[in-house]
Amino acid sequence: MTGAAIYASDVPLPGLAHAALVTSTIVRGRIIGFELEAAKSMPDVLGIFTHRDFAGAIRPVDHLMAGGYANSSHLPLGSDAIAYAGQIVAVVVAETRQAAQAAAARVRVAYDESPFAAGFDEPGAETVRLADLKPDHHDPRTGNAAVAMTSAPVRVEARYETPVQHHNPIELFTTTCAWDGPHLTVYEPTRYLGAVQHGLAAQLGLDPANVHVVASLIGGHFGSKFALAQYTALVALAARRLDRPVSLVPTRRQCFTIANYRPETRHDIRLGAERDGRFTALVHEAKVTTSRFDPFAMEGTDVTASLYACPNVHTDERAVRIDCNTPGPMRAPPEVPYLFALESAVDEMAHALGLDPIALRRRNDTGTDPISGKPFSSRPLMACFDAGASAFGWERRREPGTLRAGPWQVGLGCASSVRPVKISPATMRVTLLADGTAFVETAHHEIGNGIGTLLAMGAADGLGLSVEAVTVRLGDTTLPPAGLSGGSSTTTSLMHTLALGCEALRARSAAVAVTPGSLLAGCDPAHLRFHAKTLAAPDGRYAPLSDLVAGSGGDRITTLAEFVPPGSGKKALDAMRAGRIALKSGGADTLSWAFGAQFAEVHVHGETGEIRVARLTGAFAAGRILNPLTARSQLVGGMLWGLGSALLEETVVDAGHYRNDDLAEYLVPTFADTPAMEAILVPDADTEVNPLGLKGLGELGIIGVNAAIANAVFNATGKRLRRLPIRIESLE
Repeated sequence: MTGAAIYASDVPLPGLAHAALVTSTIVRGRIIGFELEAAKSMPDVLGIFTHRDFAGAIRPVDHLMAGGYANSSHLPLGSDAIAYAGQIVAVVVAETRQAAQAAAARVRVAYDESPFAAGFDEPGAETVRLADLKPDHHDPRTGNAAVAMTSAPVRVEARYETPVQHHNPIELFTTTCAWDGPHLTVYEPTRYLGAVQHGLAAQLGLDPANVHVVASLIGGHFGSKFALAQYTALVALAARRLDRPVSLVPTRRQCFTIANYRPETRHDIRLGAERDGRFTALVHEAKVTTSRFDPFAMEGTDVTASLYACPNVHTDERAVRIDCNTPGPMRAPPEVPYLFALESAVDEMAHALGLDPIALRRRNDTGTDPISGKPFSSRPLMACFDAGASAFGWERRREPGTLRAGPWQVGLGCASSVRPVKISPATMRVTLLADGTAFVETAHHEIGNGIGTLLAMGAADGLGLSVEAVTVRLGDTTLPPAGLSGGSSTTTSLMHTLALGCEALRARSAAVAVTPGSLLAGCDPAHLRFHAKTLAAPDGRYAPLSDLVAGSGGDRITTLAEFVPPGSGKKALDAMRAGRIALKSGGADTLSWAFGAQFAEVHVHGETGEIRVARLTGAFAAGRILNPLTARSQLVGGMLWGLGSALLEETVVDAGHYRNDDLAEYLVPTFADTPAMEAILVPDADTEVNPLGLKGLGELGIIGVNAAIANAVFNATGKRLRRLPIRIESLE
């Protein structure tokens, strides 16, 4: 709010030079030559680097999801080969950003083009089973869905499709690299500091201890800024060649191809039911696009197969490899497209049966996973529908096309929101000083969700201090390592680590407090608690923290907390420390999910087809809620983004190029699009999910909104739309 926050590209470094990118204008082929003289002759140009300079200088590393560090294993300046449109083909460095960009515009590249495939069904697209692409993938199945479908009295069979979508955080995908002898410092907005540190070390042949990564604040990521980026090593090499720090701030358009995005998906759903509404068969066949060079594809039938009671389930997931940059996580990566398909099909089934959509879901609610047979650690799905329906006024819903408000057709729709709980190992240093202040330090980062505030609140509560007395330090690899910001795992992981740190400090303070002759001599250490800068006993006696810290032999008490999710083991902690992904989902004996119910009221103009979302209501059960204010903020933000997923967001792919790669034509919700919104927090006391009963909710708010809006459009108009985004022309 004051402009005092320092982001990666704001760091002032002496002698800073600026880089600009040149990207390919063809989809596939080879570089056969450059014209660089015009660019080199421009004022303030320091250097131009191509594959002729950097080929072989960067060692390949695997994708993060394949046991490596990178968001893409492709090396853009590794050879003369072009693998996709917008690939980096040159880096121009100059004294100023403006000079670098002007010189980059003067670089000319000659290509030898090759045939390419840029989407489903195009010649040259390669379809592979996910089970073949990813060795750990299994298609959830039970019973005999094919036979059950043929005998089902009521059947729904349809194809649902979602488009390519791109993250557009306000902060661009920047990096700044500076060398001090063998030591490399990188200022970069990344949501996994450890992956950048260890990945860069592997790429450049460095000791990880000589790579220092700083990402104290991140101006939004939403799934982007994922692990080690393709451009970081290029900037580091340029900085080493020029012997001065180099900063890269790419253009918005370049961000569409140098980072990840949500891939296009296609879902064939077949749903069978008895006439009373009980599901008898579910078939979900899904395809997602991905690059030719990475074994990465989002997988989501583990959720759709287990959401409802059904004795016969068959899923099949396939990746379609095309000539594009590698996709990646985008908030609620599989659930947003996969549940759009399933929840639309459930709504279609409710209409075919003449049942209320909530009643149909209630009839197929289950406390047990139909695939594994495991019980859910808690299952408040219908409690969410009850709370949401009451607040939303679901009883107003009528038959499709019958509810009107003047010239507007009015429709009400709903959908489930579910998200498996994920948790990661983490480490954290917690320090208590004699003056009654404390430090909490970990190499995680603040992405705008308020984790810094939450850690301060947790430490204040755990150490008996005011929130103002706690300083939280994040986003630096010199701090104790933590995992990535992803999977709604930040709170679940860090708050457990903090709790261990506070407990260790209490135990050490208690050991000092009960020594003979002390103020609390004879007390049971287990019964002592921090309170108002003291350690207090149940009988009213207390000892000031200053005395306890002094009694420990210094001016502070410090502990290093290490959290390992139950059932993970020490190997998970070692993997996280080495910069590899170590997220865990669910327990050995239970399935742990967060739940929600989304409701949408949509108005469609009877003459123009204009679509307006008048209201969005969501009810969410996500375990123990630590900060209701920030929780509702995250949920409402997710719901609004779900509106964008339903009606606005689509990256237009034409002849292998992204055509609307800016904020003028890539449509996202604005204030004028924002309806009346309400996020309701439903109690969910889950004692099985983890020690603190936390589930995480950063991604829960967006899930199911697109289906609820599509279902509301059907209820308003009687027209079923199965491809997103839904726009005026969809209703023609």
